[in-house]
Amino acid sequence: MTDLGKLILGLGLVLVVIGAVLMLAGRIGLPLGRLPGDFAWRGKNTQVYFPLGTSILISIVLTLVLWIISQFRK
Repeated sequence: MTDLGKLILGLGLVLVVIGAVLMLAGRIGLPLGRLPGDFAWRGKNTQVYFPLGTSILISIVLTLVLWIISQFRK
């Protein structure tokens, strides 16, 4: 049961960090969600948004962060 508690606590901390980064990005003017490669389509009654460029950028950043963490743990 303690492992589950640690997992939930860890996931909570990750969500707090992600929230803080997104708030900071908005304040400094980083255009997350409006990058080149983010597709938006508007019809009469529908709106479709696919943030491909933002997803790729987040993936690259997370990959680098996790790689750096794994290098320190060796």
